[in-house]
Amino acid sequence: MDDRKLKQHLFSETAHLFAALDGVMVPDLPNRLFDGNVPNECLWTGDLTPDLVYTAPYLVALSPDSKFTDWVFAEALGKHWGIFIRSRHSMLETRNHFRKLISVYDERGNPMRFRFYDPRVLRKFLPTCNPGELKTLFGKASAIFTEADDAEHLLRFEVGPDKLVVTELD
Repeated sequence: MDDRKLKQHLFSETAHLFAALDGVMVPDLPNRLFDGNVPNECLWTGDLTPDLVYTAPYLVALSPDSKFTDWVFAEALGKHWGIFIRSRHSMLETRNHFRKLISVYDERGNPMRFRFYDPRVLRKFLPTCNPGELKTLFGKASAIFTEADDAEHLLRFEVGPDKLVVTELD
């Protein structure tokens, strides 16, 4: 999918567009964010060691006229760099919501990281959710987008009245 189509599908005049980008998958992400002067927030909390800074997920504000956005759109699909989030809420509110999803617990109460920002994880997980779980996960988001399995298409996920609505975008 070309950059023009991505922008048509992702940007909205009534909402912000954020990307939750995975530092493990995106080469040199912290430096690219700094060099591009891109508004961003780490989704992990606390002081991070230098190694963790480079593997952490970041919520990034995207704008249609940004060189950083153009770079992400040109490079990300098919490489599992992250997901796109459309929200009417501020970056801080959106970050605070998605930070709550990072830690989950197994049946014994042991904490684990939930890599919801990995498109391979999210597109498999969302269809298994009941309406309450969808409401919890979406929270501040009106739509979440991931690359499709074929990396040629984009999937838009939205919460309908009582179920997940998935639309494949060309």
